[in-house]
Amino acid sequence: MTTKLDPMDLYDIRSELAEDEVMVKDSVGRFVDDKVIPLMREAFERHEFPQHLVGEVAQLGLLGCSLEGYDCAGLNSVSYGLICQELERGDSGLRSFVSVQSSLVMFPIHAYGSEEQKQRWLPAMARGEAIGSFGLTESHGGSDPSNMKTHAKRDGDDWILNGSKMWITNATIADVAVVWAKTDDGVLGFLVEKDMPGFETQEIKNKFSLRASVTGALFFDNVRIPQANVLPGVSSLKGPLSCLTQARYGITWGVIGAAQACLNEAINYSQDRVLFGRPLANTQAIQIRLADMSRRITMAQLLSLRLGRLKDKGEMSPTQVSLAKWNNCRAALDIARDARDILGGAGITAEYVPIRHMLNLESVITYEGTETVHQLVVGMELTGVNAFGS
Repeated sequence: MTTKLDPMDLYDIRSELAEDEVMVKDSVGRFVDDKVIPLMREAFERHEFPQHLVGEVAQLGLLGCSLEGYDCAGLNSVSYGLICQELERGDSGLRSFVSVQSSLVMFPIHAYGSEEQKQRWLPAMARGEAIGSFGLTESHGGSDPSNMKTHAKRDGDDWILNGSKMWITNATIADVAVVWAKTDDGVLGFLVEKDMPGFETQEIKNKFSLRASVTGALFFDNVRIPQANVLPGVSSLKGPLSCLTQARYGITWGVIGAAQACLNEAINYSQDRVLFGRPLANTQAIQIRLADMSRRITMAQLLSLRLGRLKDKGEMSPTQVSLAKWNNCRAALDIARDARDILGGAGITAEYVPIRHMLNLESVITYEGTETVHQLVVGMELTGVNAFGS
């Protein structure tokens, strides 16, 4: 007799995990089931980020969890990926918060910051007492960070920062923003604190994706930044791009959780919904569609697990991250759309999860590099030719 397979894990990825990785996955999974899923429908509908969950996320050790020291958990990359998967099974908004805090704010401070900067910010961020945002994207630049207009000029021992950033997660709730700007010394990272004169934020309203997440714009009008707030360890686009690689890695795992939530909903609905005298699940058309969802999820799981093992060995390439981000986001979005369709008219209501995940994934497939950007990264690896332009 063969053991019945887990519909969400047909290739038994769980058996490939170490004991501590399983414990991380299960503990975060319970938190998502008990605390996240019950409130995410209302949070999405009301366009509110459930900020009260930040403390509980921090107590679980999820913020900056892959960093060493400074009150961070020091987990491996696969554990971090599993955390992203479970969080996004709840909602992309909460996973985005953890990704920004961990990969886009705490990581650059840990990698490029001074000891004073690390001591000041990392423990507070790990405890959820301080929140960060990441300022790279500009309204005119999008996928081309080298086109940034935000700039800083020296003024004695300080820097004067001018410009703006757009589509910034945590913009209006952050205590500090890691802002990347052009200078005569290269692209530098500045720690811009929320109460600095000339620094303003504005929330973006009326968005129909990532509604349970705070998104906004950052504005800098002659903001005076002391040298102590400049990240000393990097002076080129390598800084922000390395942060994006970290965040993209987590996204490859996160979208698997969203896809699993949609497949689970589609299975349950098709078993309960009776049309023309039999459940939808009894028809060949529905079984083929469910099977295709499972195939895509399984491929994504294997891709991310392999990527995580490579990352933990220090052998991960940014091109490999691009391939996984492209494949897994596309798979998850297609699954969410098809699950929504299987639910028929019910699929357009927030009573069921596919429409929420579908709308969220429209953002996830766009941010941290659009699908086209990642396709061209892989294409450049294959041909040796940069097709992005001169």
